Amino acid sequence: MQASLLTTLLLPLALGVIMLGLGLGLTPDDFKRVARYPRAVLLGLFLQTGVLPWVAFGLALAFRLSPELAVGLMLLAASPGGATANIYSHLAHGDVALNITLTAINSLLCLLTLPVILNLSLEYFLGAGQYVPPPVRKIVEVALIIVLPVAIGMLVRRFAPGFAARMEKPIRLLSVLVLALLIVAAVAKEWSTLLASFATVGLACLLFNLASMGTGYAAPLAIRLPRRQAIAIAMEIGIHNGTLAIFIALNVLGNAAMSIPAAVYSLLMFLTAALFGWRMARRANAPASPGQT
Repeated sequence: MQASLLTTLLLPLALGVIMLGLGLGLTPDDFKRVARYPRAVLLGLFLQTGVLPWVAFGLALAFRLSPELAVGLMLLAASPGGATANIYSHLAHGDVALNITLTAINSLLCLLTLPVILNLSLEYFLGAGQYVPPPVRKIVEVALIIVLPVAIGMLVRRFAPGFAARMEKPIRLLSVLVLALLIVAAVAKEWSTLLASFATVGLACLLFNLASMGTGYAAPLAIRLPRRQAIAIAMEIGIHNGTLAIFIALNVLGNAAMSIPAAVYSLLMFLTAALFGWRMARRANAPASPGQT
């Protein structure tokens, strides 16, 4: 998946507008609540950095991926959650404040963890280490796309609460429309790549995606965290920053084959996250049963 007008301009612009809308529905108390109950943050970070790389490693070995594809899958696993995780969580009635917190911390943490995981993967699968510098520039871009629009939206809510309340529902509808258009555009643009690559790495990417989202949803419920936080963690660790992985593969490692897992995964995760979010939204809108959280 090469850079294009869709990925370099339209996607960041659309995400920025949608993140502005998310900020209209948030207050500082949402983030204070996350800070008061740190178990969700710690669990999300542990799953992202301590579990998912091992899942990807096991799948790479189980499917006997070529060394380049195996490194690409490990690179994907080491990448933090993408900005769209916040949007999907919002549409699925997840804890968006938790998502934003996890995205921010994971993005900073990956400055340390991503080079370590990637260099170890290069050493194991290719037999030769290659220094990979921290992707500082891309992390700054993620921060600008996520944090700045959310902060502006929260300021609007603080000083114009009536306007923010009126805009919240239209922005939610806009989010659905924009996401649908982005999915269609991405699939159409990369359809030939998806078909050509699915036979070799598609199933491994799909299983990694399902394992990520499934673990992210089941683990919080197992330790009795609220369902909204389980949805947020599932989206956060199931929707990886494929753009970051593709950027590193193409511009740092100079290996197009290593970008294939991230490209295939990025297309698959749009669809699986949409189905999961639709299911969670239906459950949230259904009449509450006794004992439901």
